Amino acid sequence: MEFTHLQGLIAAPFTPMHADGSIHLELIPDYYALLKANGVTGAFICGSTGEGVSLTLQEKKAVAEAWAACSKNDPAFSVMPLLGGTCIADAKELAKHAQEIGLDAVSFTAPSYFKPANVQMLAACCKEIAAVVPDMPFYYYHIPVLTGVGFPMYDLLQAIDGLIPNFAGVKYTHEDFMDFLSCLHFKNGKYDMVWGRDENMLPALAIGTKASIGSTYNYAAPLYHQLMEAFEAGDLLKAQALQQQSIDMIRLLGKYGGIATGKAYMKLIGLDCGGFRLPVKNMDAVAFEQFKQEVANLSFDSYCSKKPAVAR
Repeated sequence: MEFTHLQGLIAAPFTPMHADGSIHLELIPDYYALLKANGVTGAFICGSTGEGVSLTLQEKKAVAEAWAACSKNDPAFSVMPLLGGTCIADAKELAKHAQEIGLDAVSFTAPSYFKPANVQMLAACCKEIAAVVPDMPFYYYHIPVLTGVGFPMYDLLQAIDGLIPNFAGVKYTHEDFMDFLSCLHFKNGKYDMVWGRDENMLPALAIGTKASIGSTYNYAAPLYHQLMEAFEAGDLLKAQALQQQSIDMIRLLGKYGGIATGKAYMKLIGLDCGGFRLPVKNMDAVAFEQFKQEVANLSFDSYCSKKPAVAR
């Protein structure tokens, strides 16, 4: 079974929240319009950035339905949900739901409490879930820094090849370029290898990635379009400078508390997605004012994503 490989920038959207922590589904059409206006080609929903592990099964379905409603008439925009990684039964239910509402692909990451003992057990988990949606592309999400499951993906491709007909590829959020390159070359590029580290996009482009999924594409897509254009034009000095801008921007995520800082960036571009749920820490008002000044010092306005003009 062959699937079209993904291309370009795919955002990992935040799940919008109200002040009381409930999901803010009404904001998703505006979110979709923002991504489209900035040349983003898809959305990887309910992942790490989207707090999938902090959402209930019904909330995940509601978020998926909201994105499906926005993109149903847009074949140029792909939506892929992360199914979760701890309860296989829930992942199967979410996969079938994704197919029913017309999403484009599904993704699964390794169980992180009872971890698979070896790559064959991880492949068995993938097989059980992928089998309930045999006609949908199925991606494995490799993020060992969060799951604690760090098998080489080259070994996983060897284990699943011929075992899972609808296995499409890997969302690769790790820094092992040797493994990533070997996966790109496996069976003459049979599987779609999608890069997942925004701060390392340039070296990933250099070894052949054609698509990237990341959180900073939500609010700084123009920066990465410029980076990709500079690389394609052979202007490595410009590409390096743009990657450094990305790194400087991403450093503020760590300085101000981690993943929730991304929602502060979203607030600055005019799409307030609320805060993160516990146990993630949100910055207070004083820190936000300091953050705004540091962001201004990075000339963020010159490369941030812009909301589309409202039709009159």
